[in-house]
Amino acid sequence: MSPDPLHLTMSRRHFLGAGLLAGALVVLPPSTVSATAAAGDVTLTADGIRVVASVGGRIAVHAANGALLMAGSRFQTKDTVHGIQTSTGGTPTLITSNGQSAIRMDYTMPASAGGAVVSALITVQTAQVHLEWTVSGTTTLNPAGFMFSRAVNAPTGPDEYIPTSEWRRDPAGGIPYEEPTGVVYRSSWASGHGLLLLDSSRKAWTTSTWVHAPGTQIDATTAVTRASLILTEARPASGAAIGRGDGIAVELSTARPYNIWDAAGDAAVNVTVTNATETADVVTLSWWARTDQGTTVSSGTTDLTVAALSTADATITVPLDAQGMVLLEAAVDSPSGDTAFARTTLAALAPFSYTAGSASMFGIANYPWLLNAGEQATLDLWQKIGIQWVRIAYDGGPGLPPSAYDARGMDHNLELQPDLTASDAALVSWASSSCTTATAAGASWFEIGNELNRPFNTGDAAPGYVERVLKPVHAARAAQGGTFQLMNNGLAGMDRPWLEAFHAAGGWDLVDGIAFHPGRGNFTPDFIPTGDGGEWSPGATGTYWNFLGGLRQLKALMAEYGEKEIWLTEAYACTRPNAWWNDTYRHAAENVLLSLALAKAEGVRAVCWYQFFDSYTISPMGADPEDTEYHFGLVNRDLGPKPSLLAYATAARALDEAEFVRWVHLADGTTHGLLFSTPDGPLAVLWNRADGYVLNTEGARVDWRFPEPEIWQDPWATKTSVSLPATAAVTETDSFGRTAHIPSTGGQVQLTLDGAPRIYRGLLLDGPDAGPAQTSDGVTVQARREGEGAALVVNVQGDGRRETDVRVTTPLGAERIAKLAAGDTGTLTFRAEGLALASGTATVRTHVRGSGAPQTRTIAYPAFDARPIG
Repeated sequence: MSPDPLHLTMSRRHFLGAGLLAGALVVLPPSTVSATAAAGDVTLTADGIRVVASVGGRIAVHAANGALLMAGSRFQTKDTVHGIQTSTGGTPTLITSNGQSAIRMDYTMPASAGGAVVSALITVQTAQVHLEWTVSGTTTLNPAGFMFSRAVNAPTGPDEYIPTSEWRRDPAGGIPYEEPTGVVYRSSWASGHGLLLLDSSRKAWTTSTWVHAPGTQIDATTAVTRASLILTEARPASGAAIGRGDGIAVELSTARPYNIWDAAGDAAVNVTVTNATETADVVTLSWWARTDQGTTVSSGTTDLTVAALSTADATITVPLDAQGMVLLEAAVDSPSGDTAFARTTLAALAPFSYTAGSASMFGIANYPWLLNAGEQATLDLWQKIGIQWVRIAYDGGPGLPPSAYDARGMDHNLELQPDLTASDAALVSWASSSCTTATAAGASWFEIGNELNRPFNTGDAAPGYVERVLKPVHAARAAQGGTFQLMNNGLAGMDRPWLEAFHAAGGWDLVDGIAFHPGRGNFTPDFIPTGDGGEWSPGATGTYWNFLGGLRQLKALMAEYGEKEIWLTEAYACTRPNAWWNDTYRHAAENVLLSLALAKAEGVRAVCWYQFFDSYTISPMGADPEDTEYHFGLVNRDLGPKPSLLAYATAARALDEAEFVRWVHLADGTTHGLLFSTPDGPLAVLWNRADGYVLNTEGARVDWRFPEPEIWQDPWATKTSVSLPATAAVTETDSFGRTAHIPSTGGQVQLTLDGAPRIYRGLLLDGPDAGPAQTSDGVTVQARREGEGAALVVNVQGDGRRETDVRVTTPLGAERIAKLAAGDTGTLTFRAEGLALASGTATVRTHVRGSGAPQTRTIAYPAFDARPIG
């Protein structure tokens, strides 16, 4: 019996006592704030916290027991005219703000600041300190670059960077999405933790002593930056929700890295409900879980009591199939009318042994820049879905070092970006140091730059790239004896004019492979635009951004210039929500599968998928529904699997050691496919284009918005039925990895196809090797493929004791066997002209010598066609 789908495990948090974090969640009931000003220091004290502001600009935060937690003394502004300016001192003053004691810090700014004036307002409440910096006095402020200094005292580990978000329903229709609500830096001390809350912040710009704290423009001459430090043991999302006063919030999580299990079973999902109000509440928790096929596998409603400024937890049990995906949504409603909801995805993915090794086509475009699930868990999943090649790996670089991949038997390359504005001498030096890096990294390939072909479709940048970048790298490799191979900078789109200019400048013979990024808009991967390529529109929504058309153009140039290995160092299926130019989650899975199958068919050496994680390197685990850069991943922002991840694994497993045989085009003119040979027998990928090659066409094109369907909603209107020759065992696998068995009858199977590619095993698209055997009383008649033609083969079992005379008559002629030895089987073969046989009958007359009258049998056989399909 399955356990109850919901287990309530209410978590009560106790209020802060005399010391730091003595069991506190986040915020306590209001406490009395005391203030003193003496000897230049101004002090504010509340339960659990003390802040001291000193002459010189220093702001220090202490625990109630006096321990210093963090301190900083400077503020940094940014100005489009005056550049970056840093305060040189400050004077604190005790003031009253909104009836509460507060500190005002007036900073001393250098004369070069152009008249900028900076002040800070500091307030405290129980276990919290709030800071608000106001910058004014100049009309050329750049608030995006504001910073404040802060050093954490005696930390037990580095700060954690945690963007927070909130799920929203799209008022224009479509699927829900996450919007950013702020950023948390979580500090750790031996005695507990603190959360530094900001509206936004770039992790890459924050150091151990400076925090990037963008401001908000208030008017033409004024901008404000806010930050709050909250002392708490709460989960960061809960602590941030309470610190911001969000009302009700909900968060979903599991104990499994990436929410992926190895096998079917019950998945436990934890629901954390946060009450950010000062009143206890009884909320209604409801949930549903649906598979990618739309089946509801879990749902329910229950009441949950959540203490004021606290959390309560519940566990939802979701059954998982061995294949496919489940989408879970949990919503919370309070009597006050406040609501919140959250979503996550879950999947089971069985282990798989890949055998292609370094010959594999499957790679990833980015290093693992986000390791929240842990290095080993991340590499485990990479290898589980079939990733063999990593585009970027070198010691001291971003992500993991080459040794991490070497230990796993994974291959790795290198991509480094030159500065085209640098001098020729600087680029020669860069070429030398880059080749040294490539050799030290053990890189198989060095990709010399990334997307340096702007302006697109002009070729303008190619000659300079060849002379100033490629030739110095080629020379440096030779001088150093490097054994790695070279490829050009990965082109943004298949830029034919750039490659033509590249060849004319002598670049073609200096590289071993050609890299490009087949960017794709709302077109299916097999879409080939009309025109010669120079006419393709390279605009933001132009036909230049296509997959197969660009690949075919590159191969056409290679036929003229010479063959090179083809590397798609970035390929993608962007899932920006409710955007017609990008993929829906369901289309993304379909397009991942078809893109990889097409790449295999077109002889691509490797496809490095861009990228593994949703979110952006400048905002890891951040959310932005309008920025495409946050939606290229194979896993969601919360690290749950996207349909794209399952599709990648499905393709990698099916095509691991596949070899392309040929295209398949059925007579209906809209059904197409790819036929491969594999160690497990023939494999076909089939789809139908009756609904065309352009996706997300519904509705008016007012802006980029498009009401996206849920993942279980089938977008393909036209279903095409086809009958194909097949074995008795036919399987169909969709882009989610779900496999179904389809019965065949009389050597034929009926398939229903649409725009979604599916993988088939058991089809006989190159024609069957044999028709069904027809047997009657010791005689078997069967049509078979014999060399380059078809034949009717008749086997006759002789008498066990005496010789038998045999005569067989068929539409293809008649033959006899005289004196078939006792107990032997005689075989007669009647060859046809070509690979097809019409239905007919074979008449077999046998006479056992020394016995009675001859025996005659007439055996019917069906038509047989061994000709390739399509």
